Amino acid sequence: MGAPFLLRKLFRGNKLFKYIGLVLLLLIGGVWVFFQYPFSLAEPEVGANYPSDSQSANVSQSDIRSLYDAQRSGVMVSTVANVTRILKDDNDGSRHQRFLIRTPDGLTLLVAHNIDLAPRVPLGVDSRVSIYGQYEWNNKGGVLHWTHHDPNNTHPEGWIIYQGKKYE
Repeated sequence: MGAPFLLRKLFRGNKLFKYIGLVLLLLIGGVWVFFQYPFSLAEPEVGANYPSDSQSANVSQSDIRSLYDAQRSGVMVSTVANVTRILKDDNDGSRHQRFLIRTPDGLTLLVAHNIDLAPRVPLGVDSRVSIYGQYEWNNKGGVLHWTHHDPNNTHPEGWIIYQGKKYE
């Protein structure tokens, strides 16, 4: 007489035991899912390393200043920054949502987020965002683009996180 036999006998005629068993099973399953897939509603950490599918450099915001100083372009970077200005969309060719951010070290970057490939981010001035995209140097600070998925799988994929939601 093993445990399965006893459980079948116990649950055979008693509805209360069936409901208790179901609730326990769901509770155990929920705990398992919680620990398998943890999540956080907290703001992303400044300078945190974010995963990417790319093999290109993953440069943190502290290194964006070095890229600017060296006038380098084409490097995937991550930063957490505040939106300082919302600009008009660029509707020439692929449509891009445009806004300015200021990094913690004071660098101003233009973000060009492709809204033909990714959802628009509902930002306002002073919104705090976490961004992973490709840095392009210019004398005004630089541009971040490729903040979206690549439908052709030929370029590292970027994203924007705002209020806990990932736009890619």
